[in-house]
Amino acid sequence: MASTAAVPFWRSAGMTYISYSNICANLVRNCLKEPYKSEAINREKVHFSVSKWVDGKPEKPTIRSDSPEE
Repeated sequence: MASTAAVPFWRSAGMTYISYSNICANLVRNCLKEPYKSEAINREKVHFSVSKWVDGKPEKPTIRSDSPEE
C-alpha cells in the first residue's frame, strides 16, 4: 500500500502540475516591477494556426491567439 505522505501538495489539492505551474507563473509575473512585468506578460502570449482536414486535405488555416486578456 502506497503512503500519501510523499504526495505533492498540488496533487493532494486536486490540481495537475500544469495548472499549479500556471498559477505560480502568474503570481511571479504579477510581482515583477515595470518594465519587466510588461515584458513577461508579452512573452506569455501564444499564437498558433488551426487547419481542419477534409477528405485527406487541409483547409485554409485560421490563426488563433491564446492570450489571457482575450
